[in-house]
Amino acid sequence: MFDPDTELVKRAGQGDRAAAQALMARHLPKMMTLARRMLGRQAEAEDAVQDAFLKLWTHAARWEPGKAKFETWLYRVTMNKCYDRLRKRPGASLDEAAEVVDPTPAADAVLANAELGGEIEAALQALPERQRAALLLCHHQEMGNIEAAEVLGVSVEALESLLARGRRTLRARLGHLK
Repeated sequence: MFDPDTELVKRAGQGDRAAAQALMARHLPKMMTLARRMLGRQAEAEDAVQDAFLKLWTHAARWEPGKAKFETWLYRVTMNKCYDRLRKRPGASLDEAAEVVDPTPAADAVLANAELGGEIEAALQALPERQRAALLLCHHQEMGNIEAAEVLGVSVEALESLLARGRRTLRARLGHLK
């Protein structure tokens, strides 16, 4: 399996800061998008991605090329950092917290679009973590089912089940938008 990051990871594992910076430049936008969507909070997403890249820096020397693509490993690490943060959140359950509606009324078409985006985001945040993760990896990160299943550590069949349940729930919650 060809992995365009193999040489950079090897160099980062040897302490090459420029290689680590190149890996960050290449993968940071995707990891930030994933973390923002998983966590729903910019600052928390930044912290999760920073933790993931810190793990890259400290574990790069142990990464084994050929086992999985580096990007798949990094997605997995980022997902785990997001899961850790979700589990540590105090207070209301994730389902309750995600259903809080923004009381700000829409004043014009721009705000109407933002409200629509907010409804969609709230519905996505209300999904169970693994369903949300499956949908984000496949639809927002444009991963194939095999790679997304690898990142989540599940079989392709389990991923497809997560996707189907997540889509069904989103359709039910957003059916009024048709």
